[in-house]
Amino acid sequence: MAAEQLGFEGMPKRLYPCTPSRLNTWLDCPRRYRMTYLDRPKPEKGPPWAHNSVGASVHNALAGWWRLPVADRTPEAAGRLLERGWLTDGFRDADQSADWRRRSRAMVEHYVSGLDPADEPVGVERTVSMKTHLITVQGRIDRLDRRDGELVVVDYKTGRRPLTSDDARSSLALALYAAASWRMMRAPCRLVELHHLPTGEVAVWEHTEESLGRHLRRAEDIAGECAEADEWYRENVPAGPRTGPPHAGFDETFPPRPGALCAWCDYVRHCPEGRQAAPARDPWSALPEEV
Repeated sequence: MAAEQLGFEGMPKRLYPCTPSRLNTWLDCPRRYRMTYLDRPKPEKGPPWAHNSVGASVHNALAGWWRLPVADRTPEAAGRLLERGWLTDGFRDADQSADWRRRSRAMVEHYVSGLDPADEPVGVERTVSMKTHLITVQGRIDRLDRRDGELVVVDYKTGRRPLTSDDARSSLALALYAAASWRMMRAPCRLVELHHLPTGEVAVWEHTEESLGRHLRRAEDIAGECAEADEWYRENVPAGPRTGPPHAGFDETFPPRPGALCAWCDYVRHCPEGRQAAPARDPWSALPEEV
């Protein structure tokens, strides 16, 4: 029976569900995108990274700090939360882990000493989502503030590189968080901030409705490419473990993008081009030399 006879003619196209991380993974490397989101079983990852352990430990401590009663939100409490939830994966040895636990405790204590414990955020680890006519996008914000009647997206960073306003301006994730917060909570959300805890610096960008719209259109374009690649995979790759050589269409549909970032890829062991592009790194090699 024809689709129009069943009343399906003109039905809207299914929205493509995505996250900022998924879209950025596609931009960085379609091969890594395939291994991350499509291959089942997922290829084995390399060893965990120490800088990820630092980042997750700090994020968890700061989230936990805001969940304490206001009277208990002291720098010392933030330090205790950091100690209690410290992750040890990826460090060279116990001594290096202990050193970074000490450094990270000092980092979160210094950071929260500059916060007003009574200035309650709108959300902590808050999930936001929105739909356009092409996509439904969802993500989780480290912290969502309200200042002078407007919402502000706050993202914590613990990496070695200092950040600039250009980083805040160009971040697809921050723009999508701001647009989704604006729509969900019916309050303007223009400011996005990157709080770099190692230096204490804050990189700020104030979006306009037009600039947020440009980011949304960019997200839709990227999602369109992802959707086409996903559909190709479903139609051409059998379910279950693969044996034998890679599928003939993999490199055309999911080409590698070798470069310096390959050294930090969890799946570089499965990628000859990535191994050739960048030397192997120790799991602790991305830790900043000083905090």
